[in-house]
Amino acid sequence: MEKPATSLNRRALVIAHDFFVLVVAWLGARLLSIWVVGDHTLNWPQLAVEVNLILIIQGFLQWRAGLYRGVWRFASLPDLGNLLRAAILGAVAGIAVMLLLDVPLEVMLLVVWAFPAILLLLLSLPRLTYRIFKDMRSEVHERRVTQRTLILGAGRSGQLLLPELRRRGRYDVVGYLDDDEQLRGKLVSDLPVLGPMTRLSRVCREAAIDLVVIAIPSATNYQMQRIVSFCEAAGVEFKTLPTLKQMGATLTRFDDLKPVAIEDLLGRDPVSLDWDALRAGLAGRRVLVTGGGGSIGAELCRQIARLDPASLVILDNCEYNLYRVDYRLRSEFRDLIIETVLGDICDSATIGNVMGKGRPDVVFHAAAYKHLPMLQNQAREAFRNNVLGTKRVADAAVAHGVETFVLISTDKAVNPSNVMGATKRIAELYCQHINQQSPTRFITVRFGNVLNSTGSVVPLFNEQIRQGGPVTVTHPDITRYFMTIAEAGQLILQAAVLGRGGEVFVLDMGEPVRISYLAEQLVRLAGKEPGRDIEIIYTGLRPGEKLFEELFHEHEPHANTEHEKIFLSRSTLDQASLSALIGHLQAAERASQSYDTVALNELLLKMVPEMARQPNRRDQKVIPLVG
Repeated sequence: MEKPATSLNRRALVIAHDFFVLVVAWLGARLLSIWVVGDHTLNWPQLAVEVNLILIIQGFLQWRAGLYRGVWRFASLPDLGNLLRAAILGAVAGIAVMLLLDVPLEVMLLVVWAFPAILLLLLSLPRLTYRIFKDMRSEVHERRVTQRTLILGAGRSGQLLLPELRRRGRYDVVGYLDDDEQLRGKLVSDLPVLGPMTRLSRVCREAAIDLVVIAIPSATNYQMQRIVSFCEAAGVEFKTLPTLKQMGATLTRFDDLKPVAIEDLLGRDPVSLDWDALRAGLAGRRVLVTGGGGSIGAELCRQIARLDPASLVILDNCEYNLYRVDYRLRSEFRDLIIETVLGDICDSATIGNVMGKGRPDVVFHAAAYKHLPMLQNQAREAFRNNVLGTKRVADAAVAHGVETFVLISTDKAVNPSNVMGATKRIAELYCQHINQQSPTRFITVRFGNVLNSTGSVVPLFNEQIRQGGPVTVTHPDITRYFMTIAEAGQLILQAAVLGRGGEVFVLDMGEPVRISYLAEQLVRLAGKEPGRDIEIIYTGLRPGEKLFEELFHEHEPHANTEHEKIFLSRSTLDQASLSALIGHLQAAERASQSYDTVALNELLLKMVPEMARQPNRRDQKVIPLVG
């Protein structure tokens, strides 16, 4: 690690060198003027006064020109602008000195041209020589073993990261960039703040930066998008620290550095949770999670395990997913009673056995089919899993005295234009119906897409990018809501303890994101340029696919809750509508058992009539959230 004393010594040497150069340049210019004019007499006392005055005036001007802000100590590429400015100011200083001492005009004119030229040469040549020498030495040592590094953010995280980078020895940290005007030109932890973020391209070019580290864990998604755009424009490798939520109370470490991911650009502010309410609702309780091997289910299991439940039963029909979540939980929570069950939620015997043995107090029902294009042609399987599976689990929950049942729903259940959305809407309606008939509290949580979940668009795009493209987007204007897996899991748990029964909670999804923007950013984060290295093509909307998703029905009243990111739908269903739903549901179950898909599709339209009125909904408007 470079010590402050060493830094001051280097700066003192640079200043001493430049002052010596000033003397040599002035003497050289004066001797040249004597030789050209032909007057070989020299007033030595006056020359001594000239040298002292030029040292004082020009030294101050060179400091103001920015030659001693710490960049040269790191052997940056020559800052020609600053050097040229210093030379021009040298001409001004020379005129001032010679006017003050009444030097002849012909001598003055010669010195005004000769002094700045000699000064520019003598200031730049040693810097250029040192730069070439360092580059040649770096090539000998494995072509630059060290990476010239710039830290974005001179706050606490950046300052804590600095000693770690220096300790590693492979990182030659040049300085900081920070938008705080009070830090401009100052030293922070012995490194200069070289300017605002907007100067990134110039600083990277002039200082030959190899790596940029974004040390702003509190940055919002908009701020991260802005910073990443600067890094991309500079054409430099960049990494970041985890967000404050991911870091928790740990110190900033080099090992925390990671490539910027799409979650850093589309993620949101950290979620504030009522942990006391969560622990009161789940600590010491027996919990069942269906679909616990999936993306959302596995995250729910991990977060529930942290709340010290009495036991956790995980049900999933995928052997590998079940093995994976079981292995991870047992490794992390060694004292937790965990039971994993391989089974189908549509199998009444399996559900009865799980409920009877586990006797859960709380059920999180995350099991569902969700691949929209595939389910559009698989109506029977979609209905069987998403509707009948939900019905089997809900009915068993009532029969075995479960206190709370939480249904994980989707924004595609709002004004659905596809089979998947229709089946999730029916599941919502059934849970509202059965809530009126039993002491079990049935709560529905509705939200949009989850970044990096199984089968989502992000893993698909990443795979297409790895294969060299093209990246396929259905429509240039298509948008979707996104949140991270961790945020979705946390808000589901919070909604579960807020509910009293019969509610449909809607998670605040923020602003919708254009899928084309998502694709472009993923390409750039992979170090490639959209349209040049990886082509993005538009394939057209698929059957049942909307341009825009919605979080509420058109006339569905909604309100704030105790949590700022959870909203409450206040829709009510009359008893006649619910009775009709149950009749259609029984008929649809019989159609499913006989594999009568024609009758099943007709019954889906009767149970969710809005589906017939939503052919892609190109003209739809998103209803804004309250608050």
